[in-house]
Amino acid sequence: MARCHACRRRAARRITTPGSSAASAHIAASASKIRADLLKSALSQRGYMTAAAIMDLETTLGDIERRARQSGQAAESMVRDPEKYYFSVFGKPSTKETWGWRVEGHHVSLHFTVVNGNLVASSPSFFGSNPAEIREGPKKGLRLLGDQEDAARALLMALDESQRRKAIIQNVALDEIVTANKVDISPLSPVGITAAAMTPQQRDLLMKLVNIYTSKMADDIAAERIAKLQKAGIEKIAFAWAGATERGKKHYYRIQGPTFLVEHDNTQNDGNHVHSVWRDFNGDFGRDLLREHLALVAH
Repeated sequence: MARCHACRRRAARRITTPGSSAASAHIAASASKIRADLLKSALSQRGYMTAAAIMDLETTLGDIERRARQSGQAAESMVRDPEKYYFSVFGKPSTKETWGWRVEGHHVSLHFTVVNGNLVASSPSFFGSNPAEIREGPKKGLRLLGDQEDAARALLMALDESQRRKAIIQNVALDEIVTANKVDISPLSPVGITAAAMTPQQRDLLMKLVNIYTSKMADDIAAERIAKLQKAGIEKIAFAWAGATERGKKHYYRIQGPTFLVEHDNTQNDGNHVHSVWRDFNGDFGRDLLREHLALVAH
């Protein structure tokens, strides 16, 4: 069990380091149930099913890569294992102490901080999918994160010509999420179109897109995220797009408000490999929220 030190807690990576915690491939079946229960405690049913499906997708990705190697189209690649996801606990789980936990593996990275039995932080939260759309085999057509792409494109297409020119910041997609795996982030340059410049109908589409991200979390976490962005001002939320607007083409978008940032890219594998992340400017890894709590409460 890792000690609850900020430096350890903030060492977030999408590629995990074995040896920092026990892989689920090497733990007992009872612990696997605990793993599932832990995820279900912090995620909605939809979020849990998404995370589980992403983990299961490793088998499909392994099959795709194996066929590519056999046909000479690809070199040796990583071993894909749906059980290779790492759970770390920071501190001692308690209703009276401060502690945290995270799960990390290929295309799933979730971080949670608990203080006195209350979940005070739930970011960063990262979900990815490779392939973004399965194009062969029994699961052909499956798009695990297709809703967040389709909703963003629906918003873009609902903008009029002048609005769309403002929303599209460049015609070539950004190669990757701008914040990457940075521990400390600040608001990115203000680009795109703000909700203040949208019609009520367009603003509804923007919030539908935001809700796709928040609804992966348990109801109380989702409600808190929505409350924060509403308090900060929905009209200040900006939407920006880069790259092609057609489905199946490389693209990137971001949603940024005063308190949060969402980034989504689909640029690898010729536009068939998604990365997406929710970041909080105040509270990632429980950093600032925990500091505020410790300043107010005797320990």
